[in-house]
Amino acid sequence: MQIREQPLEESRFYHIYNRGVNGQPIFLNDNHYKFFLKKTEKYLLSYFDIYAYCLMRNHFHFLLRTKELDPNIFPKSNGNIQGLHSEHHVYSKQLGKLISSYTQAFNKVEKRHGPLLESPFKRLKVDSQRYLRNLIIYIHRNPLDIGISLGHYKYSSYQAIVSKHNTLLEREKVISYFEDIENFKYCHQKQSEPFSPLADL
Repeated sequence: MQIREQPLEESRFYHIYNRGVNGQPIFLNDNHYKFFLKKTEKYLLSYFDIYAYCLMRNHFHFLLRTKELDPNIFPKSNGNIQGLHSEHHVYSKQLGKLISSYTQAFNKVEKRHGPLLESPFKRLKVDSQRYLRNLIIYIHRNPLDIGISLGHYKYSSYQAIVSKHNTLLEREKVISYFEDIENFKYCHQKQSEPFSPLADL
Protein backbone atom coordinates (compact mmCIF):
# COMPACT_ATOMS: atom_id res chain seq x y z
CA MET A 1 0.00 0.00 0.00
CA GLN A 2 1.33 3.44 -0.91
CA ILE A 3 1.92 5.70 2.08
CA ARG A 4 -0.57 8.24 0.72
CA GLU A 5 -3.25 5.53 0.89
CA GLN A 6 -2.61 4.60 4.52
CA PRO A 7 -5.41 6.21 6.55
CA LEU A 8 -4.85 7.49 10.07
CA GLU A 9 -7.26 5.68 12.38
CA GLU A 10 -9.13 6.97 15.41
CA SER A 11 -7.61 6.63 18.89
CA ARG A 12 -4.21 5.49 17.60
CA PHE A 13 -0.67 6.68 18.22
CA TYR A 14 1.38 7.80 15.22
CA HIS A 15 4.89 8.99 14.59
CA ILE A 16 4.40 11.79 12.05
CA TYR A 17 7.54 13.19 10.46
CA ASN A 18 8.74 15.00 7.40
CA ARG A 19 11.72 16.90 6.03
CA GLY A 20 12.48 19.63 3.56
CA VAL A 21 12.58 18.82 -0.15
CA ASN A 22 16.06 17.46 -0.93
CA GLY A 23 16.89 17.87 2.76
CA GLN A 24 16.79 21.68 2.52
CA PRO A 25 16.18 23.76 5.67
CA ILE A 26 12.57 24.44 6.61
CA PHE A 27 13.33 26.64 9.63
CA LEU A 28 15.78 29.51 9.14
CA ASN A 29 15.28 31.51 12.33
CA ASP A 30 13.38 31.57 15.63
CA ASN A 31 10.34 33.21 14.05
CA HIS A 32 9.93 30.24 11.72
CA TYR A 33 9.95 27.73 14.58
CA LYS A 34 7.48 29.80 16.62
CA PHE A 35 5.16 30.30 13.66
CA PHE A 36 5.13 26.56 12.92
CA LEU A 37 4.18 25.82 16.55
CA LYS A 38 1.36 28.37 16.40
CA LYS A 39 0.04 26.70 13.28
CA THR A 40 0.38 23.33 15.00
CA GLU A 41 -1.87 24.54 17.79
CA LYS A 42 -4.40 25.91 15.29
CA TYR A 43 -4.66 22.89 13.02
CA LEU A 44 -3.84 19.86 15.16
CA LEU A 45 -5.12 20.27 18.70
CA SER A 46 -8.78 19.68 17.86
CA TYR A 47 -7.92 16.37 16.18
CA PHE A 48 -4.81 15.08 17.97
CA ASP A 49 -3.33 14.81 21.44
CA ILE A 50 0.32 15.83 21.27
CA TYR A 51 2.68 13.64 23.27
CA ALA A 52 6.07 14.74 21.94
CA TYR A 53 7.63 16.83 19.20
CA CYS A 54 10.94 18.13 17.96
CA LEU A 55 11.55 20.70 15.23
CA MET A 56 14.97 20.52 13.64
CA ARG A 57 16.45 22.76 10.96
CA ASN A 58 15.45 20.54 8.03
CA HIS A 59 12.84 18.17 9.51
CA PHE A 60 10.28 17.68 12.26
CA HIS A 61 8.87 14.86 14.40
CA PHE A 62 5.53 14.50 16.18
CA LEU A 63 4.17 11.76 18.41
CA LEU A 64 0.40 12.18 18.12
CA ARG A 65 -2.66 10.30 19.25
CA THR A 66 -5.74 10.74 17.09
CA LYS A 67 -8.83 11.87 18.97
CA GLU A 68 -12.25 10.29 18.61
CA LEU A 69 -14.37 12.11 16.04
CA ASP A 70 -17.91 13.37 16.52
CA PRO A 71 -20.04 10.78 14.64
CA ASN A 72 -22.61 13.49 13.83
CA ILE A 73 -19.99 15.36 11.82
CA PHE A 74 -17.94 12.40 10.57
CA PRO A 75 -20.28 9.42 10.06
CA LYS A 76 -18.65 6.02 10.15
CA SER A 77 -18.00 4.47 6.76
CA ASN A 78 -17.76 0.82 7.92
CA GLY A 79 -14.26 0.42 6.57
CA ASN A 80 -15.02 1.87 3.14
CA ILE A 81 -13.41 5.20 2.38
CA GLN A 82 -16.16 7.61 1.36
CA GLY A 83 -14.52 10.77 0.17
CA LEU A 84 -12.25 13.31 1.75
CA HIS A 85 -14.74 14.08 4.53
CA SER A 86 -14.76 10.54 5.94
CA GLU A 87 -13.01 9.74 9.18
CA HIS A 88 -10.27 8.09 7.14
CA HIS A 89 -9.07 11.40 5.78
CA VAL A 90 -9.80 14.11 8.35
CA TYR A 91 -6.56 13.62 10.28
CA SER A 92 -4.41 13.71 7.16
CA LYS A 93 -6.28 16.79 5.97
CA GLN A 94 -5.42 18.65 9.17
CA LEU A 95 -1.75 17.74 8.86
CA GLY A 96 -1.90 18.83 5.23
CA LYS A 97 -3.36 22.18 6.29
CA LEU A 98 -0.51 22.68 8.76
CA ILE A 99 2.13 21.95 6.14
CA SER A 100 0.40 24.01 3.44
CA SER A 101 -0.17 27.02 5.69
CA TYR A 102 3.42 27.02 6.90
CA THR A 103 4.79 26.58 3.38
CA GLN A 104 2.75 29.50 2.03
CA ALA A 105 3.94 31.81 4.81
CA PHE A 106 7.56 30.65 4.48
CA ASN A 107 7.52 31.16 0.71
CA LYS A 108 6.04 34.64 1.04
CA VAL A 109 8.62 35.79 3.60
CA GLU A 110 11.59 34.13 1.90
CA LYS A 111 10.46 35.11 -1.62
CA ARG A 112 10.45 31.57 -2.95
CA HIS A 113 7.86 29.31 -4.54
CA GLY A 114 7.06 25.62 -4.79
CA PRO A 115 6.92 22.80 -2.22
CA LEU A 116 8.95 23.19 0.97
CA LEU A 117 8.42 19.71 2.46
CA GLU A 118 8.35 16.27 0.91
CA SER A 119 4.96 14.85 0.01
CA PRO A 120 3.27 12.90 1.37
CA PHE A 121 4.26 13.32 5.01
CA LYS A 122 5.56 10.14 6.64
CA ARG A 123 3.58 8.23 9.22
CA LEU A 124 4.25 5.14 11.36
CA LYS A 125 1.68 3.54 13.63
CA VAL A 126 2.91 3.00 17.17
CA ASP A 127 1.83 -0.48 18.17
CA SER A 128 3.36 -1.12 21.60
CA GLN A 129 4.19 0.70 24.82
CA ARG A 130 7.86 -0.21 24.41
CA TYR A 131 7.88 1.41 20.98
CA LEU A 132 6.07 4.45 22.40
CA ARG A 133 8.63 4.96 25.18
CA ASN A 134 11.58 4.58 22.83
CA LEU A 135 10.00 6.91 20.31
CA ILE A 136 9.54 9.66 22.92
CA ILE A 137 13.22 9.33 23.81
CA TYR A 138 14.27 9.20 20.17
CA ILE A 139 12.35 12.37 19.31
CA HIS A 140 13.72 14.31 22.26
CA ARG A 141 17.31 13.23 21.65
CA ASN A 142 17.46 14.71 18.14
CA PRO A 143 19.24 17.93 19.25
CA LEU A 144 22.16 15.87 20.53
CA ASP A 145 23.09 15.32 16.88
CA ILE A 146 23.88 19.02 16.57
CA GLY A 147 25.60 19.31 19.94
CA ILE A 148 22.74 20.83 21.96
CA SER A 149 21.65 19.21 25.23
CA LEU A 150 18.04 18.18 25.70
CA GLY A 151 17.43 20.75 28.41
CA HIS A 152 18.76 23.63 26.30
CA TYR A 153 16.97 22.98 23.01
CA LYS A 154 14.00 25.33 22.67
CA TYR A 155 12.01 23.59 19.97
CA SER A 156 11.21 20.18 21.40
CA SER A 157 8.68 19.08 24.00
CA TYR A 158 11.36 17.95 26.47
CA GLN A 159 11.57 21.26 28.35
CA ALA A 160 7.78 21.51 28.64
CA ILE A 161 7.52 18.00 30.04
CA VAL A 162 10.20 18.43 32.72
CA SER A 163 8.92 21.89 33.75
CA LYS A 164 5.85 22.83 35.77
CA HIS A 165 4.66 25.48 33.33
CA ASN A 166 1.28 25.21 31.65
CA THR A 167 1.43 23.18 28.47
CA LEU A 168 -0.88 21.86 25.76
CA LEU A 169 1.09 18.60 25.71
CA GLU A 170 -0.14 15.41 27.34
CA ARG A 171 2.56 15.84 29.98
CA GLU A 172 1.16 13.66 32.75
CA LYS A 173 0.41 10.82 30.36
CA VAL A 174 3.93 11.00 28.90
CA ILE A 175 5.50 10.89 32.35
CA SER A 176 3.28 7.95 33.32
CA TYR A 177 4.96 5.80 30.66
CA PHE A 178 8.22 6.31 32.58
CA GLU A 179 6.61 5.97 36.05
CA ASP A 180 7.83 9.37 37.28
CA ILE A 181 9.70 12.48 36.14
CA GLU A 182 13.05 11.32 37.53
CA ASN A 183 12.93 8.12 35.53
CA PHE A 184 11.82 10.10 32.49
CA LYS A 185 14.97 12.22 32.76
CA TYR A 186 17.16 9.19 33.47
CA CYS A 187 15.90 7.28 30.43
CA HIS A 188 16.64 10.27 28.23
CA GLN A 189 20.25 10.54 29.38
CA LYS A 190 21.24 7.22 27.87
CA GLN A 191 19.09 5.47 25.35
CA SER A 192 18.87 1.90 26.55
CA GLU A 193 18.52 0.19 23.16
CA PRO A 194 19.16 0.99 19.49
CA PHE A 195 16.23 2.80 17.93
CA SER A 196 16.20 4.43 14.53
CA PRO A 197 12.87 4.46 12.71
CA LEU A 198 14.11 7.21 10.41
CA ALA A 199 17.06 5.84 8.53
CA ASP A 200 16.24 8.25 5.70
CA LEU A 201 16.48 11.38 7.83
